[in-house]
Amino acid sequence: MSEVKLTASVRTDFGKGAARRTRREGQVPGVLYGHGSAPVHLSLPGHALMMALKTPNILLSLDIEGKNELAIPKAVQKDPLKGFLEHVDLLLVKRGEKVTVEVPVHTEGDLAAGGNLLEHVLNALPVEAEATHIPEAVTVSVEGLAAGASVHAKDITLPKGVTLAVEEDAVVLQVLAAQAEEPVEEAAEAQGAEA
Repeated sequence: MSEVKLTASVRTDFGKGAARRTRREGQVPGVLYGHGSAPVHLSLPGHALMMALKTPNILLSLDIEGKNELAIPKAVQKDPLKGFLEHVDLLLVKRGEKVTVEVPVHTEGDLAAGGNLLEHVLNALPVEAEATHIPEAVTVSVEGLAAGASVHAKDITLPKGVTLAVEEDAVVLQVLAAQAEEPVEEAAEAQGAEA
């Protein structure tokens, strides 16, 4: 689990106009909350935050005007057209504390022959892990799986100290049978016969 250090400042101006000014200055407005404390409105460095958020469940070490806090991203809002960060919600965490997060599911290997399709029922697996040891992803082998096969949450090997936060029988991946394609000539003949 990687940890990124960012310097943040407390925001005192609120509303759309203040948020736009913050973004024009290359900063991203955000809110830090958790542990029963009052929410803290922050301005975070835009480019550094965007680069950090490329890693799922990144641990952020925030220097907020001389005070250090650990946080994980809870919700990120991006501009739908341009893709720049508009706002971020951060959850305050402490070392040793367990948190529930969603970890991306990656696959490796090839399915059994036959042109079958692999369906990701869950793109991310809900797990509970210590805040400073959240895995970046879990990898599942689909080598040789045939049509009708499925991988359940309990079948996935998790790193030490990580537990499932979803039902053990939840389907994560399933293999769908390839549908036979009708030859184009036969389809054209069938349409001609109908006419």
